[in-house]
Amino acid sequence: MGLLALLLCLSLTGCATVSQAPASVPPLAITASEEDDFSQLIAQLRTDLNASNRREAARQPDVTAAKSARARDAEFAAKARALFAPLSGMRMPVVGVRPVDLDDSWGAPRDGGRRPHRGIDIFAPRGTSVVACADGIISYIGEQPKGGYSVWLTTESGTSFFYAHLDRWAPGIYEGMEVASGDLLGFVGNTGNALTTPPHLHFGINSNDEMVNPYPVLSRAAVVKRAQVRSTLTGGYGTR
Repeated sequence: MGLLALLLCLSLTGCATVSQAPASVPPLAITASEEDDFSQLIAQLRTDLNASNRREAARQPDVTAAKSARARDAEFAAKARALFAPLSGMRMPVVGVRPVDLDDSWGAPRDGGRRPHRGIDIFAPRGTSVVACADGIISYIGEQPKGGYSVWLTTESGTSFFYAHLDRWAPGIYEGMEVASGDLLGFVGNTGNALTTPPHLHFGINSNDEMVNPYPVLSRAAVVKRAQVRSTLTGGYGTR
């Protein structure tokens, strides 16, 4: 029975009387004045309920706020762990580069301020080896207007890494190829829209379909002294 019907029942002769009435008796008509009474009664019930809730919250404001803050902190910590757990044990994507050599250029204006930088630039001499920062599969190899010679490396967890402005790809690599952390992917350059800048690797991280700042992760990455060459030295990508 709906709330309005229940209130109507209680305000008239009682539920028992109504439920026992013969089926042939026509239903009671609700006049306009009765509808107004019901509307006022429901409004009053809602007001009383809201007042009761406010009084209950006022009795324990500190406890409620503390629980809310703890819940938000726990949710944020869980998201952070889920984001960075697959990235633990990463290697630096450019041979010889140390975490102290990095500059956090995430969010810096690009194209005259029309867009923010969605990665960081790792500067190194042209031709410096670029390696897989984690185990994964080469999911894309191609040339892009902005990124120039580029590679996407995707891990089993679904996190992907974007390598851009390469001078050239490593010989023999191909889309769908499984690579191990430290394997050679290409060489530092300034292709794409980086022709007027010194050679560097644009490095980006995509997690859960969202680009995230690579700097906090790479600040703990292991330095790579030499690239592993596991592919053939001729054919495939890598030559221009």
